[in-house]
Amino acid sequence: GGSTLVFPVLELGQKCLELEETILFMKYHLIYDSKNWTEAQSYCREKHTDLIKVNKMLNLMTANSRYIFIGLFSDTWRWSDGNSSSFRNWNLKFDNQIINSGQCAVTVFDDGGRWKNKNCDERKPFICYDDNVILIKESKTWEDALTYCRDHHHDLVTITNMDDQRWIQERVKEASTGYVWIGLSYACTLDLWFWVSDEVVSYNNSAQNEPMDDCDMSGAMEKGGKHLWFKKNDTEKFNFICSKNTSFHEEVKHG
Repeated sequence: GGSTLVFPVLELGQKCLELEETILFMKYHLIYDSKNWTEAQSYCREKHTDLIKVNKMLNLMTANSRYIFIGLFSDTWRWSDGNSSSFRNWNLKFDNQIINSGQCAVTVFDDGGRWKNKNCDERKPFICYDDNVILIKESKTWEDALTYCRDHHHDLVTITNMDDQRWIQERVKEASTGYVWIGLSYACTLDLWFWVSDEVVSYNNSAQNEPMDDCDMSGAMEKGGKHLWFKKNDTEKFNFICSKNTSFHEEVKHG
């Protein structure tokens, strides 16, 4: 087999730092073994989560191959894992009006990462991703949920921007309770909301007109609607979202 490079790689320079904010919950694996698109998808789903989906421009500067498969394929282009992201980064000559059946998307590293369509049967390297959050479909109090996440995964999830919010709410839709605990807690003596990960609450998706002076409250995201955050009593029992290991490092595997 070939080698696997896990990125983002912060040591590669300033251009990679922008990845940290937008892909907090994904770890990428660049697979140098060339496969056709279907084989690449099967490999990613067996070994990781799926072929990469791209929500914003990514400066992936470490590829030795010009073309690399991503998880977008046609008959009205869509992502292989079912994600509804509308982001597209086609090259300027791409014609979406022609028949693209049997075509899959590749990202072209010497064209600024722009995409072009290739026959799905061509053999190319590809990028997989691992989902670094998990929905636990067990109903627990907020404290018990926090303990469970820290014992079995990493922590209750932190949401710091709209991209995080969109990523998490897709998982929340699968919950068996009307609300899902997140890692947001309220210190009533300080009148302060804080993330258990010590991140500053800079992004806020809270419902309007919520009372803000109750003690023993924590944050939960609603399963439906606009997936707003609501203040709920710590003793209520909901499903919850754990984060996994979200460290950023270079990892090369051989074999």
